[in-house]
Amino acid sequence: MTSKLEQLKAMTTVVADTGDLDAIAQWRPEDATTNPSLLLKAAASDAYRPMLDKAVAMASQQGGSDAEQLAYATDALAVQAGREILQLIPGVVSTEVDARLSFDTDATLARARRLIDLYRQQGVDTRRVLIKVASTWEGIRAAEQLEKEGIHCNLTLLFSFVQAAACADAGAFLISPFVGRILDWHLAHSDRDSFPAAEDPGVQSVSRIYNYYKANGFKTVVMGASFRNLGEIEMLAGCDRLTISPTLLQELQDDTAPLKRQLSPDTAASSDGFGTMDERLFRWESNEDAMATEKLAEGIRRFAADQIELEGRVRQLAKAA
Repeated sequence: MTSKLEQLKAMTTVVADTGDLDAIAQWRPEDATTNPSLLLKAAASDAYRPMLDKAVAMASQQGGSDAEQLAYATDALAVQAGREILQLIPGVVSTEVDARLSFDTDATLARARRLIDLYRQQGVDTRRVLIKVASTWEGIRAAEQLEKEGIHCNLTLLFSFVQAAACADAGAFLISPFVGRILDWHLAHSDRDSFPAAEDPGVQSVSRIYNYYKANGFKTVVMGASFRNLGEIEMLAGCDRLTISPTLLQELQDDTAPLKRQLSPDTAASSDGFGTMDERLFRWESNEDAMATEKLAEGIRRFAADQIELEGRVRQLAKAA
């Protein structure tokens, strides 16, 4: 019998939601995506020690203040990790801009360009790199400019329809709506302890976005992320891409029941639309969505905290060198 994982791969591009090189080699996904939280976990492994050492050396050679060297070292580490991951997969890898820059378009642009330059210095084909940026108004504006420069972007921490509409309007290459974190919020703000997969608020959000994009001819790729259970993945079978943790990849591999396609461009229909997207509309619609406002802020804080902790490890290594 064919596993659900193999069935899913026949209709959806499967992406590994991990920075663990062994896990990526084991699951052989098409693409891979990382973030500060995943890099922080991976950096504790022996496989990452040579990359840490090289990143610190590169930053020291670059010079500048301690803060500038630290920022350079963490960027260099992310690029080292991305290069190693690209040797294990046929597709693309996503590398994230420091979450503390989420409300600064110019700083996000500068950091994104530096990441791409670092990839070029490592001999990587930058067409295989997506720059991850938070789906704030400022982040979306940065992505719009980067796309014009030929630098493809992954708009992350996406929780609302207005964020998705703005990303498509800006010509973003890919969005990462966070299915599980949407579910988390609704569980915390209701008297329910579960939702059937078809009624899962995160699933419904991604399905709505997918159908809106396909029905209106938007080219932006929809990549569901942050899954809590197998049911969420099954209800999004057919989505452009799904980024899945090793634990859930194993569950899919172990299950041989039939997997039905749920999303398809051939059946997509949507009555949604905003007309002209501007900052006023974006901020008002965001303000009206308590879940998206809270989860976006929480996600940025969480990624920023992990970035700071990662910098702490790099600082300790630099002192010991």
